Formats: sequence, C-alpha cells, structure tokens
Amino acid sequence: MELESMKALAAAISIGLGAVGPGIGIGLLAKGAMEAIGRNPEATNNIRTNLILAIAFAEALAIYALVVSLIIIFVL
Repeated sequence: MELESMKALAAAISIGLGAVGPGIGIGLLAKGAMEAIGRNPEATNNIRTNLILAIAFAEALAIYALVVSLIIIFVL
C-alpha cells in the first residue's frame, strides 16, 4: 500500500476508536443523570452541573483522538 493510503487508514482507525469510548461514556452519563433526576427531582441543578462537567471531560478524549488523526494526516 502507498504511504498516503496507510496514513488515511491510520487516521480513520484513530478517530473511529477514539470516538467510541466517549460516545459510550456520554450515553452512560446521561442515563445515570436521568435516573438520578427521576429519583430526586429537587437535585436537578446539581446533577445537571456535574453532568455537563463530566461530558466536557469525555468530549476532550474525542478531541485528542481528532488531533492525533490530524497529526497523522498532515505531519507524518
């Protein structure tokens, strides 16, 4: 295979695998938050604040995977 096709394949694999984990994590976070709000509606604001913070951390992992794939494509 050519170098360019190998770079494209490596970038696709890195962003694909790098997005799976945060996607699953955000789904589990939202599920837990909805269950917690259903059990204790008075704590909605505290739960929402913690949920948004946790989602931001999970999204950071996907952004790191995107940066790695861009480095593979444009730098290597």
